[in-house]
Amino acid sequence: MIFVIDIGNTQIVVGLMDGGTRKDSFRLATDRVKTAEEYALLLHGICSMRGIDLKNIEGGILSSVVPVLTPVLQDAVESLIGRRPLAVGAGVKTGLNLRVDNPGQLGSDRVVDAVAASARYKKPIFIVDMGTSTTVSVVGRDGSFLGGLIIPGLRVSVDALSAMASQLPLNISLETPDKMIGTNTLSCMRSGVLYGAAAMLDGLVARVEKELGEPVTAVATGGLGRLVVPLCRRAFSYDPDLLIKGLQILYEKNRPAGEAAV
Repeated sequence: MIFVIDIGNTQIVVGLMDGGTRKDSFRLATDRVKTAEEYALLLHGICSMRGIDLKNIEGGILSSVVPVLTPVLQDAVESLIGRRPLAVGAGVKTGLNLRVDNPGQLGSDRVVDAVAASARYKKPIFIVDMGTSTTVSVVGRDGSFLGGLIIPGLRVSVDALSAMASQLPLNISLETPDKMIGTNTLSCMRSGVLYGAAAMLDGLVARVEKELGEPVTAVATGGLGRLVVPLCRRAFSYDPDLLIKGLQILYEKNRPAGEAAV
């Protein structure tokens, strides 16, 4: 069993994978000022609460869009299991041909999503990951990472709107509206952000297909994707565990010498 960890801007997703199967997962708030010892205490406490024996964890791998926390989480995991987890980045074998201007600037989460989608879905693939930001990644027919788009996330968009418009409420919850045409301020904002995102995805898939000259497999992931995908007219495969599946694949491709296969 291994730790697979996705360090995002808002949340840290921790999964425990065994032979390609997710045994458990949980989320921590991303806190840039926490120390390795504090994260280790959190991880140890949650694992203990869930009956997870740390002696059964052979290693780990993480992706991060918060560089300052990468060594912090590596130190935390190493203090618990005695092995330093891999970090997705330069030198990690991915099997992807990155056809972008500066591969070093490409977010590791997008690379991991692409690795997982390439292993599970027919190419070419349109991948949307809906978190703090909404990222779109496109994998070509030959398995190359072609690039994509970065868009403000749903939560970021609605919070910015509330902050800049004095008559709009703050901290609205994102829930699936009963109908598209809102009849009050809250329902109008929810419909706007969710149906607007769904229409955007429908349009982007169509435009990507036109640019590629062929149909794509549309895949969605990320916590907010579950709210938007049902509102899309285009069929999407929603895969909430896409990133942790990709981390498992990368761990196997880059298994440290001396560690047994799970």
